[in-house]
Amino acid sequence: MRLENTSAIVTGAASGLGAATAKALAEQGARVFALDLPGAIENAPVVGGVSYVAADVTNAEQVRAAVATASEIGPLRTAVSCAGIGPPGRILSKRGIHDLDMFAKVVNINLVGTFTVMTLAAEAIAQTEPLEHGQRGVIVNTASIAAFDGQIGQVAYSSSKGGVVGMTLPAARDLAQHGIRVNTIAPGIIDTPLLASLGDEVRESLAAGVPFPHRLGQPSEYARLVTMLVEHDYLNGETIRMDGALRMAPR
Repeated sequence: MRLENTSAIVTGAASGLGAATAKALAEQGARVFALDLPGAIENAPVVGGVSYVAADVTNAEQVRAAVATASEIGPLRTAVSCAGIGPPGRILSKRGIHDLDMFAKVVNINLVGTFTVMTLAAEAIAQTEPLEHGQRGVIVNTASIAAFDGQIGQVAYSSSKGGVVGMTLPAARDLAQHGIRVNTIAPGIIDTPLLASLGDEVRESLAAGVPFPHRLGQPSEYARLVTMLVEHDYLNGETIRMDGALRMAPR
């Protein structure tokens, strides 16, 4: 599927993976609607073809409004979910039990938010004119290698990302009759602004643990994989690890 003269939605798009993806889709000719929280949008880069929309992925009405706006500009063909959080916490620690509300919040943003965006975007994509072989659009969700190799203190994050992986195939099967493909990317250690705050020594140590290449992944590499998934019409229902063959140790 080609992106020229279509609309796309990207969540968590003010920085990191989302920002790189919004830029890459715009460069391929899509009109991108970049969703993020108001405070994040204030510091977002100015990119041609990218319009920022203040929206919380846990608020269905805000997401629905963004989908409607994107659909008015051009046929909505692509939706990419990058929004997510990952606060650490052990089930039991010296401070007591894992914060139950925080666990629910992580799942609500990372998993329920992804499902909300996917569902509301699919509703709009299904109304577009079919292309070759009946295809109408593509949805790309973001998991993590923590879905498979969750470390100590990642129980909430791993649970949420494991849910994203788990819904990939049934979602692809559900939406097949509408000509919509669904794939998931599970990134490893990516050099995002959050990771940059840890300092060079920590980042170098993390990079050394990657089998090959011995470096951190780049948001631009994630974005390239998204555009490949959009263009590759036979990839569907798949979760792709992008991690340099890294398998996370317990801690």
